[in-house]
Amino acid sequence: MTNLLSTIKQAAMDAVDASNPVSIVYGEVVQVEPLEIKVDQRFVLSAGFLIVPESLKKLELKLAHTHEYSDTGINGETKKTTEAAKYEEPIVIRTGLLARDKVIMLRLQGGQKYLLLDRVVKT
Repeated sequence: MTNLLSTIKQAAMDAVDASNPVSIVYGEVVQVEPLEIKVDQRFVLSAGFLIVPESLKKLELKLAHTHEYSDTGINGETKKTTEAAKYEEPIVIRTGLLARDKVIMLRLQGGQKYLLLDRVVKT
């Protein structure tokens, strides 16, 4: 009876292993456009295999600013508007992925898609 139970347990474990359940893998960004990530020094994933969250996308803001104010002078109070203050270069909020970044990913069941979780940093 114990032997039969062990055989059933082993068959169940083999079935789970064969279905490629979710697992954590590490990679390194090889190039950004188009995105390619090398996984564990074994193979390179192209953009079609990757799910990239918004938090790993580049975010830039172009800033321009004007505002109205009241100016009290000889002729009384007048409404004025400042000239638009413009920054020549956009301000980078998030850099996005860069070449040589280390990343942590989830290999989804079946191994056909990889979800990027975050960039790995040294502490």
